[in-house]
Amino acid sequence: MSLARVLYWSHAPVSVYEVLRRCAAGVADLDTLDTDNDAERVERLRDAQALIVAAHPFDASHLAQAPRLALVHHQGVGYHDTVPVQALAARGIRLALTPEGTTVGVAEHTVMLMLAVCKRLSHVDSELRQGRWHINTYRSESREVNGLTVGFVGFGRIGQAAALRLQAFGTRCVFHDPALTTNPLTGRLDAQPLSLLQLLAQADIVSLHLPLTPGTRHLIDATALARMKRGAMLINASRGGLVDERALFQALASGHLAGAGLDCFEQEPPPPNHPLLGLHNVVLTPHTAAATADALVTKMTALFANLRRWQAGEALHNEVALHAAVPPQPSAR
Repeated sequence: MSLARVLYWSHAPVSVYEVLRRCAAGVADLDTLDTDNDAERVERLRDAQALIVAAHPFDASHLAQAPRLALVHHQGVGYHDTVPVQALAARGIRLALTPEGTTVGVAEHTVMLMLAVCKRLSHVDSELRQGRWHINTYRSESREVNGLTVGFVGFGRIGQAAALRLQAFGTRCVFHDPALTTNPLTGRLDAQPLSLLQLLAQADIVSLHLPLTPGTRHLIDATALARMKRGAMLINASRGGLVDERALFQALASGHLAGAGLDCFEQEPPPPNHPLLGLHNVVLTPHTAAATADALVTKMTALFANLRRWQAGEALHNEVALHAAVPPQPSAR
């Protein structure tokens, strides 16, 4: 059986390509990009039978340049903002996801953002490197995580993994997830289900773990932010579009919120004049929550195993039913 031609849609360092090629050996004829250039993408796309999509969006205009394409495999799970679902369905092109490898890295990153926001870590680190010693500057506003109520909006595998890790810090856990009416961690963690309004009113830290869908876009808007406790903090390691960033800036600049930790943005990368970049109480990372060497190997091993199934005519794991185009439930991330 000849190997399918598979294109990796994102441009990445050679070291990343080396991992991909090791995982693809004997499974796929892997094609990668030499430059981060759409002209090269489209040129290579013409021969692709399968496509691996990560952070770089693949849209309907690209699809029109892919006559041989039969499968799109997302490197993660959040596909609504990176894949043209309806266009794929119209062409009969299949879509599969890769939930493997994400949970631990994103859960750890979520906890890291909470700790960093509480201690103003990125700001004091930057200031120290420039010769400014803030030993007492933020003593009156820095916080300890111990004793705080952490509210998870979306309580799937990643939210649950973060909550279990925070248990060691002495936090109280509450969650809102329409797919869950009872605590899924009974016996391991005391986690209380609440309505979204109740959670916003009670949580000292609100952590988002939702897919981006038309129904969740700007879920955290000016109204939701106003309902959060004064002095609360917001963490988002899911999708940038969940948050109205202008409203978030106002809530932070006014002092209503004490801080925010963001791994994702409405526009990626954010423009250099983005107002959130100038706030000392915001910790920002470039969508790297799941970007670990450990996760990459796990993801690619699972992904190419799925490509092997596809070529053998077997059932795909984690295939999206495109004919229905049903958005995943909030617990998906």
